[in-house]
Amino acid sequence: MPMRLAERPAVVALLIAIAAQCLFTVYLSRPSGLVFDEVHYVPAARAMLTLAHPANTEHPPLAKQLIAIGIALFGDNAVGWRALSTLAGTATVASGFALLMLLFGSVRTAALGALLVAVNQTVFVQARIAMLDGFLGAFVTGGLAATLWAARAPAGRRGLRIALAGVLLGGAVAVKWAAAPYVALACTALLFADRRRPTAGVALAIPLGLIAVAVYFATFIPTFFYAADANSPSTLIALQQRMYDAQTQVLRPHPYQSDWWSWPLMIRPIWYYYEPDQGVLRGVLLLGNPVVMWGGLVGVAACLWAGLRGHRGYLMLAGLWLFSIGIWAAIPKSLGFYYYYHLSGVFAALACAGALRLLPLRLRWVEGAFAVLAVAMFAGFYPIISGAPLADPQDFNRWMWFDSWR
Repeated sequence: MPMRLAERPAVVALLIAIAAQCLFTVYLSRPSGLVFDEVHYVPAARAMLTLAHPANTEHPPLAKQLIAIGIALFGDNAVGWRALSTLAGTATVASGFALLMLLFGSVRTAALGALLVAVNQTVFVQARIAMLDGFLGAFVTGGLAATLWAARAPAGRRGLRIALAGVLLGGAVAVKWAAAPYVALACTALLFADRRRPTAGVALAIPLGLIAVAVYFATFIPTFFYAADANSPSTLIALQQRMYDAQTQVLRPHPYQSDWWSWPLMIRPIWYYYEPDQGVLRGVLLLGNPVVMWGGLVGVAACLWAGLRGHRGYLMLAGLWLFSIGIWAAIPKSLGFYYYYHLSGVFAALACAGALRLLPLRLRWVEGAFAVLAVAMFAGFYPIISGAPLADPQDFNRWMWFDSWR
């Protein structure tokens, strides 16, 4: 990296964000119809936009409100449905850069990690679909970066940073309840942020938690104005119980269901789309970048090894991945799906960049080689993750490395 850019992390972060936004936005209108779970969330966003009635009430409302904003800005079409998802993808990439920059103070490592997040194909696919998990990734990674930023700040400059962390993490829970453990993680981390002054951690953790709770419930305010079956402050607690009942119900078997332990190995990806559209055949396969996802497992192990030897930054990276996958091992869901691994995949990409720092200087060229290999793999899979026109109905076989991917 040129010396001038290496000394200007904000400029590098901005350039990476612009590149990621371009990557996620190109050909956003394909496929032109609803894709996979957009059939649930786009109608819910339409109802939210018109304040007609409750829809998709098993999840909190924020992601559907954001999708509705996109529809209001760009129209009720494929671009409008997905526009804010692209921003969420870009925010995830930028937050990955910020996390690594805060942990290691290296623009090179942060830029590499952001690149690997951007070309980790699950991030790309989720940035181009109106679903919840892309927003979840943006709010969680941003909230964790803000928490670390606050913990590293001088005592007198933590207030606004804690507020930012609370807003982002509260927003994450308002997208999907799966983010709630990250609020607990952030609060716990702040309790031990200043070992010399234990009470200072309490003064950070409590405001963060309270702000997160306030933001979560504030996202329900628009639901008070539905034309039919409106909520009210007095019914919010009962609504949470109904949401819990809906999320923990036993569901029928699904052809794309998979167990949490299989996600790191990418045993059962998901075909989001494979059908004719605008006169051509298109496919969208939710599948991680094999270089990043499988390399990330080695990266997590290397970071854990370095972390246990006393390097806290590496331990944090490995811990985030372990924590993220542990959540799904513990959550009482009757069915699991590969897209639940979205956040873990982000942390795996960051762990790759962190682990490559451990190489001796004479082997630092491996960083560049790894980045080139990851980008080449992304380019190879691009037609089947972007909805590009395919030659014939059997064209998908070009990317089917294993029978379980079909």
